[in-house]
Amino acid sequence: MFDERGDLGVEPVLRELHIPSSTYYRWRRRETEPCERRRRDAELTGEIRKVHADSGGIYGSPRVHAVLQREGHCDRP
Repeated sequence: MFDERGDLGVEPVLRELHIPSSTYYRWRRRETEPCERRRRDAELTGEIRKVHADSGGIYGSPRVHAVLQREGHCDRP
């Protein structure tokens, strides 16, 4: 909203909506600096897609999970 409307100031709008400015700025920072969990999830998603594609698209989640475990990608049994 703030990006689209350059005439609106961030602080007055946040104040009117009763949103702490720290919440807004943390949300904005998260867009450019994903946390470790989001980075790991993105990497794992890529591995899942690769295993699924390598199977010709026939492996479901149990088999994909088994392949990932064999390759050492899963922490839990």
